[in-house]
Amino acid sequence: MAEKNVLFSGMQPSGKPTLGNYLGAFKNWGTLQEEYNCIYCIADLHAITVRQEPSMLRKYTKELFALYLAAGLDNTKNIIYIQSNVSAHSELAWILNCYTYMGELSRMTQFKDKSQKQGKNIPTGLFNYPVLQAADILLYQTAVVPVGEDQRQHLELSRDIAIRFNNIYGDIFKIPEIYIPKAGAKIMGLQNPTKKMSKSDTDNENNVIYLLDDLKVIANKIKRSVTDSDNQIIYSDEKPGIKNLLNIYCAITNKEIKQAEKDFSGFGYGAFKEAVAEVVIEEIRPIQENFKRILADKEFIEKAIKDGAQKAECIANKTLKKVKKKVGFI
Repeated sequence: MAEKNVLFSGMQPSGKPTLGNYLGAFKNWGTLQEEYNCIYCIADLHAITVRQEPSMLRKYTKELFALYLAAGLDNTKNIIYIQSNVSAHSELAWILNCYTYMGELSRMTQFKDKSQKQGKNIPTGLFNYPVLQAADILLYQTAVVPVGEDQRQHLELSRDIAIRFNNIYGDIFKIPEIYIPKAGAKIMGLQNPTKKMSKSDTDNENNVIYLLDDLKVIANKIKRSVTDSDNQIIYSDEKPGIKNLLNIYCAITNKEIKQAEKDFSGFGYGAFKEAVAEVVIEEIRPIQENFKRILADKEFIEKAIKDGAQKAECIANKTLKKVKKKVGFI
C-alpha cells in the first residue's frame, strides 16, 4: 500500500474559535485524516505578532488543543501539537529568512492590512511571519496545505522559498500543493456579511458565532443576522446575508445550494433563520460536550500535548538536520 502524503495545517490561539473556523477548517480536517498523514499545529508563535496577554494566550492555546480533539480529530491518527514546543520551527525560520527577499515580503497583502492597525510601531514579526509559516510547512515535507483563499499568497511564497533553496542545495524540501476546500471555506459575519467571520472581531459579538457560545446565544445571533427586505431565499451576490446563511446551512448539511434554494422556496426569512439555527446548534452541541469532557481531564490533555510535541519534533528535526548540513553548519 502506498504511503500517504503529509497534510499540514494550523491555527492561531489568538481568540475564541468561530463557526467560520470550524466550517472552513476543523470540519474538513476530520475527513482529511483518513486520506493523509495529518499534522495539525497550534500556531502560538504566530499569535505573538500581535501583543497577547500571557495568561489568555495559555488559556486559548489549551482550549484550542481541546477543540481540535472535540471537533473530531484523533490524536492517535494525527500529530497534534503546539508550535512553540518544537524549536525547529524557529531555527528553520531564521535560516529561511536568509533566503527570502524583502520585496517578496513587502508584497504580502496580509502585512499591508495588518500593519495599518499597528500605527508607527510595526513589529518585524508581522513583516516576516510568512517565512515562519514556510518553515512550519517545509519542516514536515508537506505535500498538501488546506487554506482559505486569503492565505494563498503565503503558500505561494512558501513554494518559492522551497524551490529557491532546492535549486541551490538539491532536493531538500518537498514542494507543497495548495488545497482550498470547495464548501464552507469562507463564512462571513452575521451583521456584516461582506467581510469574513473572524475570531479577532471583538467589536460586535453579534457578528460572530463562537464555537463555545451558549446554544441559545447562537440561535439568537442567527435570528438577528442581517438580511434584506424582499424576503426571497436566493443565492446571489446581491443578497450577501442570505448567501452567507445558505453557505452555512449547506456546509453543515452537505446539501447543494440549488437544493437548499428549493427546500426553502416560499419560506419567510424568520422560518429560514430558524432552520439554519437548528442545524448549527445540532452541529455544535456534541462539540461543546466533547470539549468540556476533554478539558476536564487534565492528565489526558497534558499527556496528549506532550506526545504531540515529541512526534512532531522527531519529524521536524530530521529536516532541520539536513538543512543545517547543507548550509554549512557543524
